[in-house]
Amino acid sequence: MLTSEGVHNDLLVASAGKRRARPETVSSRWYNWNLYNDPASQAEWTQKRLIWVPHETQGFVAASIKGERGDEVEVELQETGKRTFVARDDIQKMNPPKFDKVEDMADLTCLNEACVLHNLKDRYYSGLIYTYSGLFCVVVNPYKKLPIYTEKIMERYKGIKRHEVPPHVFAITDTAYRSMLQEREDQSILCTGESGAGKTENTKKVIQYLAYVAASKSPKGSGAGGLEQQLLQANPILEAFGNAKTVKNDNSSRFGKFIRINFDASGYIAGANIETYLLEKSRAIRQARSERSFHIFYQLLAGASLEQKKEFILEEPKTYPFLRDDNQIVPGVDDSAEFQATVRSMNIMGMTQEDFSAIFRIVSAVMLFGTMQFKQDRNSDQATLPDNTVAQKIAHLLGLSVTEMTKAFLKPRIKVGRDFVTKSQTKEQVEFAVEAISKACYERMFRWLVTRINRSLGRTKRQGASFIGILDIAGFEIFDLNSFEQLCINYTNEKLQQLFNHTMFILEQEEYQREGIEWRFIDFGLDLQPTIDLIDKPMGIMALLDEECLFPKATDKTFVDKLVSAHTGHPKFKKSDFRGVADFSIIHYAGKVDYSADQWLMKNMDPQNENVVSLLQNSQDPFVALIWKDAESLGRPKGMFRTVSYLYKEQLANLMVTLRNTNPNFVRCIIPNHEKRAGKIDAPLVLDQLRCNGVLEGIRICRQGFPNRIPFQEFRQRYELLTPNVINKGFMDGKKACETMIKSLELDQNLYRIGQSKIFFRAGVLAHLEEERDYKITDLIVNFQAFCRGFLSRRNYHKRVQQLNAIRIIQRNCSAYLKLRNWQWWRLYTKVKPLLEVTKQEEKLIQKEDELKQVKDKLEHYVKTAQDYEKKFQQAVDEKTALAEQLQAEVELCTEAEEMRARLTARKQELEEIIHDLETRVEEEEERTATLTNDKKKIQLTIQDLEEQLEEEEAARQKLQLEKVQCDGKIKKLEEDLALSDDTNQKLLKEKKLLEERSNDLSQTLAEEEEKAKHLAKLKAKHETTIAELEERLLKDHQQRQEADRSKRKIETEVNDLKEQLLEKRSQLEEMQLQLGKREEELAQAMVRVDEEGALKAGAQKALRELESQLTELQEDLEAEKVARNKAEKMKRDLNEELEALKNELLDSLDTTAAQQELRSKREQELASLKKKLEEETQSHEVTLAELRHKHTQEISTINEQLETIKKAKIGLDKTKQSLEAENADLATELRSVSSSRQECDRRRKQAESQLAEIQAKLMETERSKAELQEKAAKLQLETENITQQLEEAELKASAAMKNQTTLESQFTEAQAALEDETKLKLALSSKLRQLEADKETLKDQLDEEEEAKRNLEKQVSVLNVQLLEAKKKAEDEAEQAAILEESKKKLAKDLEALQRQVEELIAINDKLEKSKKKIAAELEDANIDLEAQRSKVIELEKKQKNFDKILGEEKAISEKLASERDTAEKEAREKETRVLSLSRELDESNEKIEELERVKRQLQAELDELVNNQGTADKNVHELEKAKRSLESQLAELKSQNEELEDELQLTEDAKLRLEVNMQALRAQFERDIQGKEEQAEEKRRGILKQLRDLEAELDEERKQKNAAVQAKKKLEADLKDVETQVELQSKVKEDALKQLKKSQQQCKEATRDAEEARAARDELAAACKDAERKVKTLEAEILSVTEDLASSERARRNVEAERDELQEEISNNANKGTLLIDEKRRLEARIATLEEELEEEQTNNEIFADRARKAQLSVDQLTTELANERATAQKLDSNRLLLERQNKELKAKLAELETAQRTKTKATIAALESKITNLEEQLEIEAKERFAQQKTNRKLDKKLKELVLQLEDERRHADQYKEQVEKANTRVKALKRQLDEAEEEISREKAQKRKAQRECEDMLESHESMTREISNLKNKLRRGTGGMGLSSTRLSSSKRGSMQTSGNGSGDDSTTQDETVDGDDGPN
Repeated sequence: MLTSEGVHNDLLVASAGKRRARPETVSSRWYNWNLYNDPASQAEWTQKRLIWVPHETQGFVAASIKGERGDEVEVELQETGKRTFVARDDIQKMNPPKFDKVEDMADLTCLNEACVLHNLKDRYYSGLIYTYSGLFCVVVNPYKKLPIYTEKIMERYKGIKRHEVPPHVFAITDTAYRSMLQEREDQSILCTGESGAGKTENTKKVIQYLAYVAASKSPKGSGAGGLEQQLLQANPILEAFGNAKTVKNDNSSRFGKFIRINFDASGYIAGANIETYLLEKSRAIRQARSERSFHIFYQLLAGASLEQKKEFILEEPKTYPFLRDDNQIVPGVDDSAEFQATVRSMNIMGMTQEDFSAIFRIVSAVMLFGTMQFKQDRNSDQATLPDNTVAQKIAHLLGLSVTEMTKAFLKPRIKVGRDFVTKSQTKEQVEFAVEAISKACYERMFRWLVTRINRSLGRTKRQGASFIGILDIAGFEIFDLNSFEQLCINYTNEKLQQLFNHTMFILEQEEYQREGIEWRFIDFGLDLQPTIDLIDKPMGIMALLDEECLFPKATDKTFVDKLVSAHTGHPKFKKSDFRGVADFSIIHYAGKVDYSADQWLMKNMDPQNENVVSLLQNSQDPFVALIWKDAESLGRPKGMFRTVSYLYKEQLANLMVTLRNTNPNFVRCIIPNHEKRAGKIDAPLVLDQLRCNGVLEGIRICRQGFPNRIPFQEFRQRYELLTPNVINKGFMDGKKACETMIKSLELDQNLYRIGQSKIFFRAGVLAHLEEERDYKITDLIVNFQAFCRGFLSRRNYHKRVQQLNAIRIIQRNCSAYLKLRNWQWWRLYTKVKPLLEVTKQEEKLIQKEDELKQVKDKLEHYVKTAQDYEKKFQQAVDEKTALAEQLQAEVELCTEAEEMRARLTARKQELEEIIHDLETRVEEEEERTATLTNDKKKIQLTIQDLEEQLEEEEAARQKLQLEKVQCDGKIKKLEEDLALSDDTNQKLLKEKKLLEERSNDLSQTLAEEEEKAKHLAKLKAKHETTIAELEERLLKDHQQRQEADRSKRKIETEVNDLKEQLLEKRSQLEEMQLQLGKREEELAQAMVRVDEEGALKAGAQKALRELESQLTELQEDLEAEKVARNKAEKMKRDLNEELEALKNELLDSLDTTAAQQELRSKREQELASLKKKLEEETQSHEVTLAELRHKHTQEISTINEQLETIKKAKIGLDKTKQSLEAENADLATELRSVSSSRQECDRRRKQAESQLAEIQAKLMETERSKAELQEKAAKLQLETENITQQLEEAELKASAAMKNQTTLESQFTEAQAALEDETKLKLALSSKLRQLEADKETLKDQLDEEEEAKRNLEKQVSVLNVQLLEAKKKAEDEAEQAAILEESKKKLAKDLEALQRQVEELIAINDKLEKSKKKIAAELEDANIDLEAQRSKVIELEKKQKNFDKILGEEKAISEKLASERDTAEKEAREKETRVLSLSRELDESNEKIEELERVKRQLQAELDELVNNQGTADKNVHELEKAKRSLESQLAELKSQNEELEDELQLTEDAKLRLEVNMQALRAQFERDIQGKEEQAEEKRRGILKQLRDLEAELDEERKQKNAAVQAKKKLEADLKDVETQVELQSKVKEDALKQLKKSQQQCKEATRDAEEARAARDELAAACKDAERKVKTLEAEILSVTEDLASSERARRNVEAERDELQEEISNNANKGTLLIDEKRRLEARIATLEEELEEEQTNNEIFADRARKAQLSVDQLTTELANERATAQKLDSNRLLLERQNKELKAKLAELETAQRTKTKATIAALESKITNLEEQLEIEAKERFAQQKTNRKLDKKLKELVLQLEDERRHADQYKEQVEKANTRVKALKRQLDEAEEEISREKAQKRKAQRECEDMLESHESMTREISNLKNKLRRGTGGMGLSSTRLSSSKRGSMQTSGNGSGDDSTTQDETVDGDDGPN
């Protein structure tokens, strides 16, 4: 976790140089230091004397109140000490020092501008640029790089709450990201601020953090690998094309952007999208002083190579007028390096070289537009272009023709009425047009670039669940004069501020509701509503601007006049003063803004030269044409196009909708100074920005509520001082305590609210409480100081008194000593006193008492130690019993768990069988869905046909409308004749009204049609974009598939390489032992990767299926959209035609209205003269009018009748057309039948050739099958070799299993799982054998069929030869053969009836199949429901199994701990035994010493006795003898005490030894019992495993036998194949001979082969289809074999892993017994872990290969289903052919009847020949019928095979899943083993530590023992010295005097005793 100190330190380091460069802020810093440290300033604040006073340069300055004078206050400034008078309203309160540098300014108790500015200043000077202000995060630009954006800091902010870390933009993004994930709510981060405030940098940091936190951990091969990098690289591109150098900022973004980053459900980035707002395109042609154009212009000119300069026609920067000369270079920026960086990022974004060249061509063209120099013609206003070299360059770059471009600029064509007229242009107009086109080119190129970036960012297949939007838009701008752009920016900021107010106070009020505070809801968003309404509502500023754009004569002045007249009464609108330059003012939330309406209409309309636009739309350069494609044509009346303000309003409305649907987070960027200096704050500038950014507005809102809130506990802890003795000493609830405290404080109820967990205060209340608290604390501290001082002075007084008393006693003793020193009696007393024995008795008594005390202490110590040992012994016994009980319980649990496991395995098998059945049903249902999709496509085709018919009808309707228009034209002509005859005034008025009404209707229809056209255009654009995206996705899918195939090949090669590397790595095991730590970490990472890749694999498979379904749907949608597009285009054309017609009419009507007005003025003058004539002519005119009206009505009625008749005729014609079409169809069918009858003879002729081709194809197939069988044989041999290897491995496993003791249970379960797998493999092998046998049968069937075909051919050849002979002989017998023909005719009729019956039977079978299909579908639905239920049960069981595995692992750990404890106990016992032995040796030595001392003692006693006897003779030596005696006695006492101590120690050690021996015997007995029990269990488990191994060996033998049988069957098949090949060769020879004969007899048997050719052709098609199906089946079988091989290899790998795992377990068991060999075994484990990792990777690659193959198999199955459907269609075709044959038979019958009547006599011989031919045909028909039945059988077999293949695939999937589970189990076990190893190592380290502690304790004990002995010896020496120094004296007087002296000296303490000793010492020698 990142502490605040960490970041603050970084910031302080970063801002070290900042303070040196800031001399003007030293005083303020000094003042802050004073506030913290100076008690006077603290006291001054507490007395409420410090306040903030406004200042011109520093904003606000600290001052203290000195006096008051009415409304003014006398103030002393803290910096200067000056006194001034300030208005009371200008004074602002100061916060207590507690709130200095507060992280959230909403927590300030005094919320005002001065406090906010002071807090920001303090934090900024300390290097803290981020500060919270409620919902805002305020950022002050540091103008230098700070080390607070590194990956370490990102990691610290990751997943941590906002209040736990210092303020940072990372904290805001992290809260947004976490709330998005937790609440599933879209988020937005709004970055606003002035130019140069750091908006773009902060958005970059936000994106950088999100890319770091939410980067997808997918493998590098996946598609989403570079998405985060692309997201980060999008910024440099946008900066290059959209950023520029301004006065305030070197990298100012001249557009707003909203970056939407999409995240999937798991929180990874799924894509992104960028929307841009208001690009400042005028910067491309014009810049202010010391500013630059967009970066890309300078980058391209500086960084382009020579080739690029030639290609893009680039020149020196000074030659371009659109670029300013004064500011080409930005300090610290290399344009060429930046150019390379932008190109690099564009490459990362996936842009091609074509895109680069297209973009840079347009950039160059925009710059060249400025170099075009136009001149004014002298004679006329026409502009000219004298030199067109620049124009040629531009035309070359944009793909235009020079002449047309110059003509379009200089003399554009304008539509006047119906004609086009060229208009002459002035120089100013042409230059304006050139600038407009260049601006538009750059803007369109920028828009295309953004869409291109969006396309590459949104390319991922993952669907976005939610998003985070980052808005980087300009903040509120107030310049001296503000234009249209500033209005748009300020309008957006009003909207955003309203959103902020709304969200902020919603959050505030939600908290009030949550805390249960009474609160009236206030919507602060309504404060800003009047200004928003003024701008965007109807009759608002933007609406009036759009309205003015519609009028051709409108100007900026008229617009301002309209505004003033409409909004003079509006409170937010102000009319400007006539002296001012501004036109009007608007009062925004940030202040009053003056606007100048200069060029607003032009900016809003943004007009362009229509001729140049059309040229660009038809450019030869596809890129230019693409970006100009959607340009609106301006050649229609104004008001028909969308203005800039309308588009911007629409865009902003969409943005606000998205923001309202998100949870917003606000970042406010502030520019500290305009000098770009670090560490300087311009206070007025910052205050202005705080106002504009809405920070002060937010504070205003805060002040309305209760901004300060404190939890109950904190309030009580801090302010309980103010209410002493109010709260009871017992427990009291926090809320009640706060209520009682506030009651005693007597606060006003309006100033606070008590919630559920917090107490809320109004602004300023906490400052008051802080003051009171400070007063209270000062009182307490003063009292405490007084008490302390009193205590110290009293203690000093007592010390001085004691010193005086001591001095007096010393003086008294000194004077006494001086008096006695020369007194003779005193000297005698001092000499006699040591000789007296009475004095010694007291000393002896004292010694004895001391010895008694020592003995008692030792006794107590030994008693305590004995009690402790007894307690420890009892504890050990209790622990032992508890452990035994635990062991028994765990054994029982293990048995129960094993039983549960067995039940679970049985249940799992049952569930797997159920799942298998359900999956078969699912596949059948999928087939059904495929058929349904086909039906759907057919229906769609019919719908398309119907739509085409509808279009035709619409075309007919349009024709009728045209006719109607013509009729209307005739009527109009008649009306015009009437008008000419009637020149009356009434007629004119009527015509005028009619025209007005008509014009209104036309305008309405025009508006409607335009809206429709716009809508259609929008739809068209959307469809085009979707089509383009779909095509790109299709291409990407193809590329991804190709890449997947390539990666598959690469992986296969890598697998082989890895196998070779495995052998090498085994030799390098010793080197790898040193890298154990690293390998363990890599293993953990690999495990994580395995889990992730498994999840990714499942997700990828799901995504593939979804994508396939989506692809089909998208293709269908594509077709539908193409049809709709065609329709839309047709409609568009029609509407455009109608529009043009209506426009022409409108123009004509406008012309006529103008002419009529002129006529009216003339006719009013002539009215007087015409009145008289009118009265005369009215009567005649009325008569003529009546006649004409009559005629008119008659003509109209006739025309209507004609129309009705035409409609009826049309209906009739349609009917006749339909009938004719039906007849046409019948005729066509008849024609086809005739043509088919003609072609029959040709088909029959070709049949023999097709049969030959068939036989050759069969030969090829047999050869292929032979090759495939050979491959299968090789694979079987490989499998046998693998099985032998597996046998050897199994034997190794058996030997390893005998050794295992600890992990037998897990091995047992694994063996069971392996058994199940092998049984399944056995089943799979048996199914493969069956398949091989079935293949053999099919081959035999094919051979039989070929033999039958051969026989049939031979028969045909022989029959033809016989026919030839018979035809020669029986040419005369024609009459007889006619009769035979009639009989054959009857036979044919019978055959036809039989065929009809067969067809009916087939129809019935089909109906049955459909019914069974429906039943299966119903069963499938039920099965799906059961499947879901079973899956949920399986998941629950898996969870239970995992829990059980955890429990097992814990039990193992406990058993290992017990074993380790046993070892430690044994070690301790051994150590104690050694200690006992050493102690016993020491005892013996001490006994020997004692014996020697006793001998010495006896000798000395003897000498003493002698000396006593000789006492009388030697009185002089008595004193010496007594001394010697005392010394000897003391030595004797010492030796005795030592003896006693040693004996006690011996006894204790012997007791301890006995106890230890007893304990050891008990422990040994227990351990022996446990070991015996474990050995018995192990033997039982060994027996079980041996049984299982024997069973496995038996199964392996069976499998070997089966494989041998398969090899023999294979050999037989090979022999059969050879025989088949020989037969085929013979057949080919026979066929060649037959062909020669056939060629000879082709001329004679043309008529005979007509009838049978169609049926054979159909048979050939079916046979070919069947062959294709068989081929595909074979390929599928080959793939399945390869899959099985892969599975076998994965099994081998798994077995290797198991063997190695067994070895690891053996080593671990050895480790438990042998602690010394742990390190070597650890190294072995490391090597094994490395091999396991490699094998895991191999298995992962194998699994991926299996998945790919499974997908291919599914695809092939789908293809087979489609082919089956095709075969059904061919069967239907055959049925139709049969019907045709029946018709032909009827025709033949009719012909035969004619032949009978006409040529009976002539055709007898031919009839006989025909009869024989008919018999042959009948035989052929029968053969074909048989072949059909055989084909049906083969089809059914194929279906069965397909189903079996699908089942096998599913079994293999299950195997793969099982292998995965086993691998996971193995991994978990490896982890458990690792943990056990670690625990063992930890236990060893603990034991070592305990051993060291024990050694240290022993050493300490020895040292203490030695020190004790030393002290004893010292004491003895002292005793000896005391006895030797004392003299013999017997006088009681001296002793009494001595006693009196001692008593008198006791008062003085130690000093008096020392004096006495000195006195004795002096007298002694005298």
